[in-house]
Amino acid sequence: MRTMMASMKTALFVFLQWVLQYAMCRDITLPIGTLYRVAGFPLSLPCAVSGYEGPRTQHFEWFLYRDDAAGRQIGVVSTRDKGFPYAPFQPRVRNGEVRVERDSGDKVRLVIQRLRAEDQGMYECYTPSTDSTYQGNYSGKVTVKVIPDTLQISYTRSLTSQPVPEGAELTLTCSAGIQSEQLTHLSITFGKRSGGEGMGSGVGGEVSTVREIISIDKLLGVVPGHLYKKRYDSGEITLEKRNGEAGQDVYVMKMKAVQPDDSGSYFCEAAQWILDPDRSWQKIAQRTLDIGNLTVQQLAESLSITSSPRGEVTLQVGSPLILTCEVLGLPSEVSSGLLVQWMKRGSVSSDVAGSGGVEVEVARLSPNGIVSWGDDLSRASGGSLEKVAEGKYSLKLFSARPLDSGVYRCVVSVYAGRSNPGPSTPATITQRSEGVTVNLKSKDVLVAAVAQLPRGPLLKRGSTITLICNATVTTTGPAQAQVQWLRWPIPERVIKKDESPASDVAVTVPPVEEKPTLVAVLMYNGVAKTYTNGSEISIDRLSAGSYRLRVHSATMDDQGMYACHAQAWGQDPHGGWYNTGAKAESNTVTVYLYARAADLLLIPLVVGVSSALFVGIVIIATVTCCFMKRLARQRAQK
Repeated sequence: MRTMMASMKTALFVFLQWVLQYAMCRDITLPIGTLYRVAGFPLSLPCAVSGYEGPRTQHFEWFLYRDDAAGRQIGVVSTRDKGFPYAPFQPRVRNGEVRVERDSGDKVRLVIQRLRAEDQGMYECYTPSTDSTYQGNYSGKVTVKVIPDTLQISYTRSLTSQPVPEGAELTLTCSAGIQSEQLTHLSITFGKRSGGEGMGSGVGGEVSTVREIISIDKLLGVVPGHLYKKRYDSGEITLEKRNGEAGQDVYVMKMKAVQPDDSGSYFCEAAQWILDPDRSWQKIAQRTLDIGNLTVQQLAESLSITSSPRGEVTLQVGSPLILTCEVLGLPSEVSSGLLVQWMKRGSVSSDVAGSGGVEVEVARLSPNGIVSWGDDLSRASGGSLEKVAEGKYSLKLFSARPLDSGVYRCVVSVYAGRSNPGPSTPATITQRSEGVTVNLKSKDVLVAAVAQLPRGPLLKRGSTITLICNATVTTTGPAQAQVQWLRWPIPERVIKKDESPASDVAVTVPPVEEKPTLVAVLMYNGVAKTYTNGSEISIDRLSAGSYRLRVHSATMDDQGMYACHAQAWGQDPHGGWYNTGAKAESNTVTVYLYARAADLLLIPLVVGVSSALFVGIVIIATVTCCFMKRLARQRAQK
């Protein structure tokens, strides 16, 4: 049994040794050939070793078997022997054109900076042994074919140093083509450099930034650069391919509206691609052509907005108000959409026109020519906003009202290079004009209001309350009074004794002032509006200056202190009505509701009935109790 166990252990040990030796077998990895590369452009051949013993940093030696050398071996370069290269490669190795670059200790790549036709052949990557036993692969081979350079690239027109206005259209044209017996693809990229002239530092340490704008990749797909994707999605940047001549296709890139950030040096890059046997795409040739420098002149440097008349203007109420907005400094060669707005701050209610308050929009003219009005929609039929000339816009209010006073400004938003911007398109620049102060002088208007309670019987709950307001408007021209009735609660006198023990003086505490309740309004145009929580209210006009308020079936909630407020409305020459701002407040009239006679009799009636019922119940209870006691005694005697 022990002999059998020893035999099994020995067999397992031999098997593990065999597996370990097999697993540690040296192997060399090279790309799958044949590889096609272009003369004059770099060749990069990766080589990796695995399954080795010894140090992690392995040495590599490269050999070339030229097609015309009858299988003779030519030493190219070595990582351990500087004298390894044969004569054809010695000067190229010394100047760094041919070299070995390490990716790691066991991975390197042979780099030939500029391939020559005589570099065609089979390349061998050899790794000197560091193993205890010689087994596995110590070299690998791959065939490289050098094909002629047929990549051509040119441009039709270069950019000049003349500044281009912001919003102008930019068109760049690049022609490129390849004539190859191998199946290769062509990619085209338009890009821009800003800052320094190269990839290094420029003057004063300025670093150049290279941006890819848009390209047609090796699979013929249009791909925008990361920073230009939004503009590409909105259609502002396009790239198209057109058929050209002499084997070259034409590629046209357009920017519909250049921006200040588009300033820089532009280039066109053409690259030739091939699909290697391992199904990976490799760039085998590339040429870059500088198209020229672009300088974008910002719109803010030339744009100005002016409004007229300048300073201050004073008009009579009812006169037409005409304001003009002029846009200057727009480049004529750029088609731009304009949003023109007239804004106003302040009104007749301000002590000084334009002081404080919120700025509101009076009217706007959109880039597509649609006019819309602000909160005061009545102006839509009483005014206009139109384009009277190129860059000149006029706001007209046919009949100015006191509320039209204030400070007006013209606000212009320019969409450079976009005639019809979308609703979410941001404006290129927005500028405001200087303010125009508009003062409106009203006619002399006097308003008087007197409230009275007509004589009559005492007002009781359920009666009709009748109040008269005599309101007069004194002015020249047509005018009307607008009357509103308000009610305050009747204040209560609060009598409070002085808290000091030596004093017995009563102190009257004034009532807390409460806000009035709006009861009803008779508008200047005769329309009546009532505001009530259930009472039936009517308001009418008895004569030219007499207005009546009636509260039908009054309740206790309707009593209080009533007053009428009158506002004067005038009529302009065009027939429109406006609030002159003149107003008057009447005296207050106290309305008190007394209890009805029926209400006064109800209390003693209730008390009397209650008393009679109580006495009757007591008598009945007493009689019943005595009778029951007597009946009980008679039964006991029997």
